[in-house]
Amino acid sequence: MAEQSSTEAEAEAISTNLRPLRVWPPVLLLGVMLATRYVPSWIDNGPAAIWMLAAFGPLLAGFMILVWWLTFSRASWLESLLGVFGVVLATILILVAVHPTMRGPATMVMTIPMGFAGFAIALILLSRMLSVQRTIIALLEAVLGMSYSLLLKSDGMWGNFAIGLTWRWQPTPEERFLASKREIGVTTIESYGAEQLDASLAHPEWPGFRGGERNSVQHGSQLQTDWTANPPQELWRVPVGPAWSSFAVAGKLLFTQEQRDDNEAVVCYDADTGSEVWSQEIEARFFDPLGGLGPRSTPTIADGSLFAMGATGWLMRLDARTGEVTWKVDLKEVAEREAPVWGFSSSPLVAEDVVVVHAGGEDDRGTLAFDMHTGKPRWQAPSGSDSYGSPQLANIGGRSAVVMLTNMGLELRGPDDGAPLLDYPWKHPGYRALQPQVVGGDRVLLPTGMGTGTRLVQLADSDEGLLAEEVWTSRNMKPDFNDFVVHQGYLYGFDDSIFACVSLEDGSRAWKGGRYGKGQVLLLADCDLLLVVSETGDVVLLQATAEKHQELARFQALEGKTWNHPVVIGDRLYVRNAAEAACFRLPVLETEAGL
Repeated sequence: MAEQSSTEAEAEAISTNLRPLRVWPPVLLLGVMLATRYVPSWIDNGPAAIWMLAAFGPLLAGFMILVWWLTFSRASWLESLLGVFGVVLATILILVAVHPTMRGPATMVMTIPMGFAGFAIALILLSRMLSVQRTIIALLEAVLGMSYSLLLKSDGMWGNFAIGLTWRWQPTPEERFLASKREIGVTTIESYGAEQLDASLAHPEWPGFRGGERNSVQHGSQLQTDWTANPPQELWRVPVGPAWSSFAVAGKLLFTQEQRDDNEAVVCYDADTGSEVWSQEIEARFFDPLGGLGPRSTPTIADGSLFAMGATGWLMRLDARTGEVTWKVDLKEVAEREAPVWGFSSSPLVAEDVVVVHAGGEDDRGTLAFDMHTGKPRWQAPSGSDSYGSPQLANIGGRSAVVMLTNMGLELRGPDDGAPLLDYPWKHPGYRALQPQVVGGDRVLLPTGMGTGTRLVQLADSDEGLLAEEVWTSRNMKPDFNDFVVHQGYLYGFDDSIFACVSLEDGSRAWKGGRYGKGQVLLLADCDLLLVVSETGDVVLLQATAEKHQELARFQALEGKTWNHPVVIGDRLYVRNAAEAACFRLPVLETEAGL
């Protein structure tokens, strides 16, 4: 019987022209697949193209495996056609069946590479099996590799391009929030004194994104640094809807934005208890496979009102006391464009009597200004097509200017009419999701990530108007979408995913240390401290010194991916992410505690 089976196998091999497979190409390509997926995370100061390898390298290596199979594997024409047709059909069926969040980046870096890797590994192991069965087994391995994606869903990617994954049957943070929302306490606006409320809204402690000057600098707090003896005290914790918004703060009121099922919501919370005061919802939902779900920008408090922009492009003015909508504008119509890849992300700037946002439309529909009282257009100006930063107001050489950083460079415009004061070209092939820093009124820092770095430019008046000249460009600070702070002649922030300190004088590195992922930093200027919220939700206290990286204390504040900017008011720390918000009482020095 054994002799008969051997004879039959040989006969099949001869009749179908089967030969042992050439295996060194798929072995090499599997090595390339692994290297392009993981090596970029080990390279410091690499160009932006290095990170593109992590996204597209495994996919391209997988396609090259198919090319090998068709042209260089020694497989018969029957095997070649069967293998290619089977892999393509299996890929299509799997992509139809996976959770919608697993399409896009997860398809490129996980589903297809795992299927192609399974196909290649099986063929390597069965290369000397002279039977079409080896192709059938390889197809089964490809299906098995891709089928793992059927069990998962994604909430977007982390800062290192790792996919955030959970089991498909587990409820998402949004689903848990919607289920628990009925249990969240509610505080009525009537419980606040009218006089106190008016005073708070007239002089908000933290009027919007990154504070009054949009530089993440906090004044007034004097903190103790021994958090072992005097740990921060959690005052409240509540579930919230997904968003990358931060808080605006006016007295006892916290304002933020969230996704609530099919609606984007602007929400007011009580700062003492975390209970909801009011919410205003509008039908809109934005999700992208990289950034995840929900609004991106932070509301702005001005003139007793709240100005908010959702990820789909709805710009609104609301009554800060009740949440009632005064007016709303659809930026998609005004800018004549669809939402950018990662959504409209510009936190509204209220300058004099206009509301300014970046929309990135063509021609003169890039930066848009609306009358703050009526919502009617006031001026519009050309701008870069891609920016996930926000306009900010600055004093430049004694004049007021709207400052905007885009993929094309730096723009300065008059707030009342949008007249161009400066267009400084510094093109970036990727995105800019950062805030420029005006230093001393005549110099501007232009942060850029993904291998480009940060540039300092000097501004000067001339007969032709305002000019900008490069002082230095440094790749020692590549903050990606993680804003830095400036203190006593140094920049403190994220060089990719490692915290660093860079000299303002020449861009040289003072130190680099502390792996906090893609987090955010807040400067507590009056006590020379840096409060860092890591990407995984740790709160870390650092000494703001150029001497060395000095970590003083830390504690776990939130669970899960945290990209939202923190806020400190007095001894209160407010933090949130896409799943929860919390308030902590920070230990202060006795002199401040007694006030």
